[in-house]
Amino acid sequence: MKSAQRLTAIIEREDDGFVALCPELDIASEGESIEQARTNLIEALTLFFETASASEVTRRFHNEVFVTQVEVPVG
Repeated sequence: MKSAQRLTAIIEREDDGFVALCPELDIASEGESIEQARTNLIEALTLFFETASASEVTRRFHNEVFVTQVEVPVG
């Protein structure tokens, strides 16, 4: 049985579709809907883990990713 890795997915609207980004590995995908962008990101990440060498995974992996909001003055 394969193990699983929990990763972050940030999904945002871009033009007529959505872009999904995994900041831990800097891998992105897109889709026409949020769910399609998420599914495509999972597919891209799965392919990455299947084909990348262990050293490439280690080199690209950022294990401390924090998602937060900040407030800044504008105008």
